[in-house]
Amino acid sequence: MKLRLLTIIGARPQIIKAAAFSRAVAAWNKNAQKPEVEEFILHTGQHYDDNMSAVFFRELGIPEPDCNLHVGSGSHGVQTARMLEGIENVLIEAQEKGHGFDGVVLYGDTNSTLAGAVAASKLHIPVFHIEAGLRSFNMSMPEEINRIVCDQLSSILFSPTMTGIRNLENEGFVVYDADGKKDSDKVKSRRFKNGKLQYALLSGDVMYDNAVFFARMAEEKSDILQRLRLKDKDFVLATIHRPANTDNADNLTNIMKALADIAEAGTDVVLPLHPRTRKLLPDKLPSALLRRIEESPRFQMIEPASFFEIVCLERHARVVMTDSGGVQKEAFFYGTPCVILRPETEWVEIVEAGAGIIADADYSRIMQAYNDLSGRMVHFPPLFGDGNAAQNIIASIVDYLH
Repeated sequence: MKLRLLTIIGARPQIIKAAAFSRAVAAWNKNAQKPEVEEFILHTGQHYDDNMSAVFFRELGIPEPDCNLHVGSGSHGVQTARMLEGIENVLIEAQEKGHGFDGVVLYGDTNSTLAGAVAASKLHIPVFHIEAGLRSFNMSMPEEINRIVCDQLSSILFSPTMTGIRNLENEGFVVYDADGKKDSDKVKSRRFKNGKLQYALLSGDVMYDNAVFFARMAEEKSDILQRLRLKDKDFVLATIHRPANTDNADNLTNIMKALADIAEAGTDVVLPLHPRTRKLLPDKLPSALLRRIEESPRFQMIEPASFFEIVCLERHARVVMTDSGGVQKEAFFYGTPCVILRPETEWVEIVEAGAGIIADADYSRIMQAYNDLSGRMVHFPPLFGDGNAAQNIIASIVDYLH
């Protein structure tokens, strides 16, 4: 007997997370664990640019997707609907051919996650959500809606941290840990059609698995520091991708002005830019500011960085400035403090540890946070597991399905 799992990915961070899970599946089968697990990968095509997607498969050694829906860009409704239709067709076709999937594995909080959760649950296929329990408590964020819906529809909610577990407990989910089930008066005790109870589990973080696995490899495979003439702990890495920042002229101007001022003060700034964001700059930024940035010898706007390139940049930066949840974590893994360019974060542990400061898109707060993190010793306690999260997850999925 083989267990057949469908892994659904669509955005670049999900491809990276899937690498850890695929390694764990391969290790499970190599060690002759029973039952054997057969993984199939479905790419929705949410990120379709080569630098944003295909190159990651090549670099990380992930098998090419068994299916690509080529959905591409679009409004949330249009994009999610196309994904939902495509995923449902794949699941039904497999059932009709007599080899349906035993479970669907989802990551994070994208439209691909939402579509996969809805499609699978409607067909009574167990859903396993990796990175469950994260909450920004900001319902204006599409990601918050996606992650909440996916958690509600999942059979096992794999939380990377105790903060996520506490969030799920507060929402009434049954929680398991090393000591067994922890019950309370408010648990929902929801059962699915297969009779199994829905529950949450503290698994550790698959991105920390990757940080441990790929750190040394990145140094060997990337020469980006040399190409950009960067010195260790003597530059700022910035990433901006959320529409609240890229599509809002005031927010984008405040962030770019802070970065320009840091560059003019003598610190190199590296900003990998999505092609869409780069096209927005002439319309969103004051012409004088855009000219300062383009003429600055210390401000480098580059194409989207590959996985190994971004790892090198995160490890060697003095400070990371980002509106990405994944980059916040990766910076923490590599001992680099982080200015968070959002009004809140799902990774409150990083802020509580003093390794990150929420500055939103406020120029004064960004500069204050940068100066604070640059001028003091920052500590990075072990918050995200022991590097074996994916192994814990595959063992729990098999136990659930077998």
